[in-house]
Amino acid sequence: MTIGILTSGGDCPGLNAVIRGAVRKGTEIHGLDFVGFKDGWRGLIEDDTMPLTRNEIQGISKQGGTILGTSRTNPFSEGGGVERVQEVLEKNGVDALIAIGGEGTLAAAKRLTDAGVNIVGVPKTVDNDLSATDYTFGFD
Repeated sequence: MTIGILTSGGDCPGLNAVIRGAVRKGTEIHGLDFVGFKDGWRGLIEDDTMPLTRNEIQGISKQGGTILGTSRTNPFSEGGGVERVQEVLEKNGVDALIAIGGEGTLAAAKRLTDAGVNIVGVPKTVDNDLSATDYTFGFD
């Protein structure tokens, strides 16, 4: 099984730690493969990827920002949509996606999930404006 990861929205400390944690746990415990989409939803729409193996994540937890880059691209308004997202995920053999972001990122993830895309959202908000969370790592 292959999992895609993207980071979207405002940059903040902790993004690399989340990427590292997901990849380490997924590869070592569950035998999963990972692919990163560069610059958030833009990378997914444009099929701009990078491998996420142990080599790529080694030492990143102490680096600020995100090795994947980020953007404020909306997959529904910038040449994307459900069909394009599904096309790129299928082309890359991605079975599910981890979307790390705030309100805009997770709203897009919800719309895609409603359309049948397998997504887990990781709440990260510099504004601390997500319901059902008291405090996220992005707000810190």
